[in-house]
Amino acid sequence: MLNQKDVAMVYEMMLASPGMSEHVKIGLNLPRKAVLVLTRIIEAGMAAKGEGDKTGLLAMVDDQLLHDLAEVNGELLQKAGLKEMSERINSLLSKQPS
Repeated sequence: MLNQKDVAMVYEMMLASPGMSEHVKIGLNLPRKAVLVLTRIIEAGMAAKGEGDKTGLLAMVDDQLLHDLAEVNGELLQKAGLKEMSERINSLLSKQPS
């Protein structure tokens, strides 16, 4: 079984491999509920990175890639017509006691 350092090396190698910085166009055909779940997963991962999580793939990415992911996240919500709903959900969640 790989330890955390070995996993970090594998992720780093994958991110540095040729072609990983190339842009790709992805056409998605998803139900709105899948878009909402996907964007929440992206937000949760980015929040973990922001809280100093040093494990997993997000620990290896730079701030520019996180910015790009945030833009993709917003675009997914916008195209699905869920941006306002997501903002309201986030507002309700932020009011929740920890």
